[in-house]
Amino acid sequence: MMSISEVANLTGISQRTLHYYDEIGLLTPTQTTEAGYRLYDDAALERLQYILLFKELGFPLKDIRSLLDDPGFDRTKALEQHLTLLTMKKQHIENLIDLTRGLCLMGTKNLNFSGFNTKQIDEYAAEARATYGKTAAYQEYEQRFLTKDASDQSQISQDFMALLARFGSHLGEAPDSPDVQALVAQLQAYITEHFYTCTDQILASFANLYDGGGRFTANIDKAGGPGTAALAAQAIRHYTRNV
Repeated sequence: MMSISEVANLTGISQRTLHYYDEIGLLTPTQTTEAGYRLYDDAALERLQYILLFKELGFPLKDIRSLLDDPGFDRTKALEQHLTLLTMKKQHIENLIDLTRGLCLMGTKNLNFSGFNTKQIDEYAAEARATYGKTAAYQEYEQRFLTKDASDQSQISQDFMALLARFGSHLGEAPDSPDVQALVAQLQAYITEHFYTCTDQILASFANLYDGGGRFTANIDKAGGPGTAALAAQAIRHYTRNV
């Protein structure tokens, strides 16, 4: 058995996060002592490994719990897919290293964008999510969005980005201001109308995507101006603070 502090030190996950996983039924301690100390056995640690795996693939915590509680969950296939994704990311990083080395030698006039192309990685991650994504939300997504023709899908996606860009017109305002919070409510309603039922839990998971510094952040800031993604994320966190 390992204590919660030992698990935190081993995995790099904060004790606060482990407490939260317990609260939402995602990772329950194997035993709680009379003094209130949480203890975890090997089975709990194995479950934690899969939680971290699916987080890497972009799953919301609620969906991860549903997957791991499914008797038909194929652990071997999940690990194989994760290994493939990590290998692809490793190759992507190596390409960036080669590109950077070339720029150092030849200067910035050596135009080469191949190292920045993550399309293959994104597509594989999406495929992996689809494999295990037969949750209620994903099924709604299939029915509401994927059944539309390409032009409708494109328009919905453009309108969604335009809605996110509107946060940019509120830069300088507090994330909890009425206007900004009203925009979060519109965002949630839009997702529910066109993609799937966007619960507060699902909405909350978007915050880390929006200000995580990756392509989501870049795309939102490009549409609404620098700082737009951060404001949207902060506003979502306030809106879903009771989740």
